[in-house]
Amino acid sequence: MNALEPTTSSPEPGPRGGSGAMFDRIADRYDTLNRLLSLGVDQGWRRRTVNALKLTGGARVLDLATGTADLAIAIARRQPDAQVVGLDPSAGMLAVGAEKLRRLGLDERVELVEGDAEALPFADDSFDGVSIAFGIRNVPDRARALAEMARVTRPAGRIAILELGEPRGSVLGPLARFHVHRVVPTLGAWLSGASEYRYLERSIAAFPPAEVFADLMRGAGLDVLSVEPLTFGVCTLYVARPAAKP
Repeated sequence: MNALEPTTSSPEPGPRGGSGAMFDRIADRYDTLNRLLSLGVDQGWRRRTVNALKLTGGARVLDLATGTADLAIAIARRQPDAQVVGLDPSAGMLAVGAEKLRRLGLDERVELVEGDAEALPFADDSFDGVSIAFGIRNVPDRARALAEMARVTRPAGRIAILELGEPRGSVLGPLARFHVHRVVPTLGAWLSGASEYRYLERSIAAFPPAEVFADLMRGAGLDVLSVEPLTFGVCTLYVARPAAKP
């Protein structure tokens, strides 16, 4: 701050919680923090998400909120002849993902695109599968993003949404809630020196219960096939397909 500025001046606002600019600030440590904060179980969640897509040979897949491309990489490895497009609003996260793809020799099969889940730059019925992991809660207009997923997915295709939420109803729910509300933001801020992990706690707590979100999916033009809680309800896997058009 300039020494001549009055001390009552408001500080510059930071990036919106969940925005691409916010994730730009933590891109270089995002993968390490995810492994530590989830105790490594996020990798297993992603494998289940890939399996839920039920991809066949030559599939074209869109991974939204791809971040550093972890799920896009898992899809490409699981389906060696698939073509994958990863879309994310954070240029910093995509840069980390692009380096991972080059290192793994997957950069010719996985294309990374900067973009917005609420306005996908793809034609109708473009993909055999659409996925999004830990990203839908960061989208301001979730219904619009869900409708966009329905629009770009082919009629026989599947949509898999993996999202964190407030654990409810489990015997181990209190322990899981303690992890979300205390361990995640405290350890995340300590390891990264960033307050962004406080946003993670708030956004998880604010995400609707699974049955409420499933109803939102139906209202956006999706036929919900399954809603599966994972790890005592810390995470939920939603699987759907585009609803038949009238």
